[in-house]
Amino acid sequence: MSSNPSRKRPVVGAVVAALLATTLTAPSPATAAVMGAAALPYQDPSLPVATRVDDLMGRMSLDEKLGQMTQAERGSVSTSDVTTYRLGSVLSGGGSAPSPNTATGWADMYDRFQNAALATPLGIPLVYGVDAVHGHNNVVGATIFPHNIGLGATRDPGLVQRIGRATAEEVAGTGIDWNFAPCLCVARDDRWGRTYESYGETPDLPSQMASIITGLQGDTLNGPASVLATAKHYLADGGTQGGTDQGDARVSESELRAVHLPPFEAAVERGVGSVMISFSSWNGTKLHGHRYLITDVLKGELGFDGFVVSDWNGIDQIDGAPGTSAQDVRTAVNAGVDMAMVPTEWRRFIELLRAEVQAGRVTTARVDDAVRRILTKKFELGLFEEPLTDRSYTSTVGSAAHRALAREAVAKSQVVLKNANDLLPLARTGGKIFVAGKSADDIGNQSGGWTISWQGSSGDITPGTTILEGIRDTVGSGATVTYSRDGSGIDGSYRVAVAVVGETPYAEGQGDRPGGLGLDSTDLNTLATLRASGVPLVVVLVSGRPLDIAAQLPGWDALVAAWLPGTEGQGVADVLFGAVEPAGKLPMTWMSSASQQPINAGDGKTPLFPQGFGLTYEPGGEEDDTSPPTAPGTPAASGVTSTSATLTWAAATDDVGVTGYDVVRLQGSAESPAVSVSTTSTTITGLSPDTSYTFAVYARDAAGNRSPRSGTVTLTTSGGDTGGGCSVTPSTQSQWGNGYVIQATVTNGSAARTSWTATFTLPAGHTITGSWNASVSVSGGTVTARNAPHNGTLGAGASTSFGFQASRPNGDAALPSGYTCD
Repeated sequence: MSSNPSRKRPVVGAVVAALLATTLTAPSPATAAVMGAAALPYQDPSLPVATRVDDLMGRMSLDEKLGQMTQAERGSVSTSDVTTYRLGSVLSGGGSAPSPNTATGWADMYDRFQNAALATPLGIPLVYGVDAVHGHNNVVGATIFPHNIGLGATRDPGLVQRIGRATAEEVAGTGIDWNFAPCLCVARDDRWGRTYESYGETPDLPSQMASIITGLQGDTLNGPASVLATAKHYLADGGTQGGTDQGDARVSESELRAVHLPPFEAAVERGVGSVMISFSSWNGTKLHGHRYLITDVLKGELGFDGFVVSDWNGIDQIDGAPGTSAQDVRTAVNAGVDMAMVPTEWRRFIELLRAEVQAGRVTTARVDDAVRRILTKKFELGLFEEPLTDRSYTSTVGSAAHRALAREAVAKSQVVLKNANDLLPLARTGGKIFVAGKSADDIGNQSGGWTISWQGSSGDITPGTTILEGIRDTVGSGATVTYSRDGSGIDGSYRVAVAVVGETPYAEGQGDRPGGLGLDSTDLNTLATLRASGVPLVVVLVSGRPLDIAAQLPGWDALVAAWLPGTEGQGVADVLFGAVEPAGKLPMTWMSSASQQPINAGDGKTPLFPQGFGLTYEPGGEEDDTSPPTAPGTPAASGVTSTSATLTWAAATDDVGVTGYDVVRLQGSAESPAVSVSTTSTTITGLSPDTSYTFAVYARDAAGNRSPRSGTVTLTTSGGDTGGGCSVTPSTQSQWGNGYVIQATVTNGSAARTSWTATFTLPAGHTITGSWNASVSVSGGTVTARNAPHNGTLGAGASTSFGFQASRPNGDAALPSGYTCD
């Protein structure tokens, strides 16, 4: 990282040139510093941001305010347009890049646009937005990280935060200060073409992975390489009927709040700077015009203090007619949209908004609120002091350190779904390995959509390591690797065949697959050729979602879900050959057939693999295609308490050469204790209350080799707040004559738990009309709220929240009371 404490550096000559090129009513902050001019209050970095915003807004005309609310696409705006119309923002859409498409080319382009903004009378810098959704993916040579579905499989928020930091450095190195990421959607139907943009199908995973926001923005927005993050797409874009992109989420408010809202709450808690509205609808109403969800819930209940941006021409869809209309503009702005992404029709947006304000249909107070939110983030980003590219970060684009991080993420994202006869990990030496499949040697396929271009494309589109190259680099001269795209040329002399198959790149819209989720004919033909050889077959599935492969699975010896790993295919090879132990767990439920869609955890449908499934190479992690071992010594649990348990077993009579037994944890957080050969029981301590653990017993020889000598035993510790209970703190979010909304925070004591129950008293005549993040029941005047599946697990001192809405008689001002928790 750079030692420079600021995210950008001023280019003095450019600023002075901009000053001399125009007549200014006030020097820009950077110019004022250069020329020694007395700074106006908004130009004084020692003053509080709110004071600076107040001063600046007092100097702005209506047109300058409207310009701040407008975002144009780089291909439809010139630098002179930025100056003339006082535009507040420019963006690059997917694949919209300067020529040459290099890090330096981007930095030069950014500085040209920024100098144009600094040449306006008030010198207000612009904020430039780009979709860096898995690395700085529009830039040739940037590090391309796994798409979100793969990161969800890692279950590692710390890793995701580090990826956010690396992405921010590469983005800042090209001048860009605003990233349209992360996508915090909860994808509930795999037919949706944006499924790979989701960290998981339940709200806990996207909520945890909101850690990327901290990585992108840093500790403070004006810190080193700080980039404004965007939580998108608000709200429920992953819950549309049939998985249709830009469709309609037909769900109750309680489901909306329980499933789709929590990740955005987590984003607000992390101080996310902007929120992007979804193209989709909620029960028939377009989100871009939904005042209740944008203003009342997001800005009111959640306390979001950043600014709201529309999606690409998103406001145009409000009235159902093509093009931008006055109704579209006033409805969106009055609903709470602060900045409109109007790529080509930005002039028309300004004209229509001006007319709506002048007619009183959009109030000046609403305009001022929007501009205040936008300017606040610009000041917090330090753009007024350091508006131009900090070139010290330009060399980080595609750096070795960032590619090493991406390789780590790829390896941690691999999910081993089948491993018959312990075929994996593959030996690095000896014999011949046959590799086939259309995605084995294709950077474009393994990177997926939103890579260099919007929809992505196959082929050698950007530097990186393909999966085939990773395999070859791993074995070196220790084995012979033969590649054939279609599988032709294989024979029985090979010790293993690795087929890398799956989806080709796509993005939103074009990625929707309502007609089926199976492999294409190319893949099926390749797999048939490999199977006919009789060689053991490992299938590596490159895809943006689970695919319908149940019919083919019995013919495969091993299956690895590689998702869309990005440019560092070496991470896939690391797991195939055991350099890294597989640790990935499914972030999505894997369908038994496409007819089950939508299928999600807890819906009662029988999956091929449940959410959270993933094998390891550790003993006990192998594929279990038959019944559990029936050798003597099946363990039993006794003396189970909240923090300890005893496992007992009978030693097998045929354990010749056995020098000891190991009790191995397969799930849970306890360590794996070792016991002596003569011992047939062991007591395990340090367990957590209300937690399930699975253990197995293994015989161990003098060389340390282990083999299973029994089945597994699963025990669940009892409850017990040995270190303290929990508490409930209610907060009234809103209330009116005959109703109210309350959000309650549950704070755990000093002992971890996997469930909680809150109770409180409802005043007479009050009725619960909706709830979220908890299962609520009422008996008389007592309300019992039990955790939802996704928010029951709380560490020591951790907290979560639930909420409810209630009605009451008119004129009754009473609220619930007596909140307790256990």
